[in-house]
Amino acid sequence: MKIDFAKSEQSTLGLEWEIALVDADSGELAARADDIFGNIQAAHPEAMADGEHPHIKGEMLQNTVELVTGICHTVAEGTEDLRRNLNILREAAAPLGLDLLSSGTHPFSNSRTQAVTDKERYAKLVDRTQWWGSQMLIYGVHVHVGLDHVSKAMPVLDGLVNYFPHFQALSASSPYWNGEDTGYASQRALMFQQLPTAGLPFQFPDWAAYESYVQDMFTTGVIDATNEIRWDIRPVAGLGTIEMRICDGMSSLEEIGAIAALTQCLVEDFSNTLDDGGTIPTMPPWHIQENKWRAARYGMEAIIIQDAAGNERLVTEDLVDLLNKLEPVAARLGCSNELADVEKIIANGAGYQRQRRVAAANGGDLRAVVRELVAEMAAN
Repeated sequence: MKIDFAKSEQSTLGLEWEIALVDADSGELAARADDIFGNIQAAHPEAMADGEHPHIKGEMLQNTVELVTGICHTVAEGTEDLRRNLNILREAAAPLGLDLLSSGTHPFSNSRTQAVTDKERYAKLVDRTQWWGSQMLIYGVHVHVGLDHVSKAMPVLDGLVNYFPHFQALSASSPYWNGEDTGYASQRALMFQQLPTAGLPFQFPDWAAYESYVQDMFTTGVIDATNEIRWDIRPVAGLGTIEMRICDGMSSLEEIGAIAALTQCLVEDFSNTLDDGGTIPTMPPWHIQENKWRAARYGMEAIIIQDAAGNERLVTEDLVDLLNKLEPVAARLGCSNELADVEKIIANGAGYQRQRRVAAANGGDLRAVVRELVAEMAAN
């Protein structure tokens, strides 16, 4: 099966941010996406085509809206694009008595009672996956980075997989599920991987081997479209990008900028290595799988496996060295400030740590956690 990889400028960016709609009084999720788009249509008719805004999209659940940037050259350009469209979303939400928040999960709303958007592909997913499909009350941040040649797609994917636990730990923001503390930093990571074709990607020696895999998926009826391959990191041939989908939802543009900068710098560094004739090291799948679980369970306190030899280290210590290594790359890409913001996450705590602190300070009241998440979004 031939899959054409679109022409893309190396290390260009695209960002996607899934945002929850919550009732301003109760903090419960609100299935009001259609009403949101009605308000946007009324306020910005010139920006709507066939009832859709080009950068504000519906999602599987009616309580969710996704912001999607255009093609950006710098992280600052990408976060400013998100900020601009966040303001449009906020203007549409306020008259409906809705607030906005973004975290990997909602702390207490019931996962089984959320209205699904009336589209065939969502109905098909829920019908096929049954209980697991109806549990997908999760929110994430995705980062696309452009690749200038298809031959880089599989090696760059392998390279990003090595840093899976770093991204997971930094973004983990889903300790609660249906009002209960799961004991995990990221419940979302383990929930999402229950879907067919979701979870960790396979590793392929080249693009042809990936094409063969996709052909098998079509032949056996596992997928009807390539976007049904829902890996945590995946190539997007139609855009000419590698898409990093590891991260839980994050409530601040500063955090999103930090994650975007780390992603862009790593992909650029991998690309330079390949241009110079080098190779990108890989780890055995069992090490990668263990790293994902450790980061989801322990977050910033995860002891991760660093290499095929089985050497281990605290993820935050490894991150500090990684940031130092990537500083020259960030300077060339114009994202030095955003890359430095990764250290702020380490210092101030990831989302799951902040949520637990708020809950502890309020006698375990998760409504206080929602109020804090809303306040963090409002600060954008």
